Amino acid sequence: MSHVKQAIPKEMDLKQVDIWFQDETRIGQQGSVTRVWHYCGKRPRVIRQQQFESAYIFGAFNPKTGDSVGLVLPYVNKQTMQLHMQEISHAVPEGRHAVVVMDGALWHQPSLNLHNVTMLKLPPYSPELNPSEQVWSYLKQHWLSNRCFDGYEAIVNAACKAWNRLCSKPELIQSITSRDWIGL
Repeated sequence: MSHVKQAIPKEMDLKQVDIWFQDETRIGQQGSVTRVWHYCGKRPRVIRQQQFESAYIFGAFNPKTGDSVGLVLPYVNKQTMQLHMQEISHAVPEGRHAVVVMDGALWHQPSLNLHNVTMLKLPPYSPELNPSEQVWSYLKQHWLSNRCFDGYEAIVNAACKAWNRLCSKPELIQSITSRDWIGL
């Protein structure tokens, strides 16, 4: 809790603060291969592409409300992260402040903090503390695995379609991202 208090503006009351979780994941032609149902005694055939085109989904999740904000972008860097932080800022209700918990990736720069959004970095080598990892796992297992993509446009379309399906289920986002230790 002291880390959260240090991360927010001094005049902000903790009752006005929402915890969000943020992460990025790559979707591409060398995608995920997952388990599939198949006939007993038969071995399923799944094709894995060898091409290298990909896109990235930037996602942020509010476990309390089930709200989510995402962008599908061609690469990850400080500029694309700034775009994502601006989108999160637009989703934060007036008079509230978001503390966005994220890993220590190079492009997660404190200089990107906004008036109503502040980054809080997780300790190194602790991805289990970020529920976004489970969101990506769910997204890939249900809508993005065992697929071949013709090119970049097909990857973006599939990522957007999967993201929109996920966002249409705020109760699912809440169930995946909620943790007992999140409360302020």
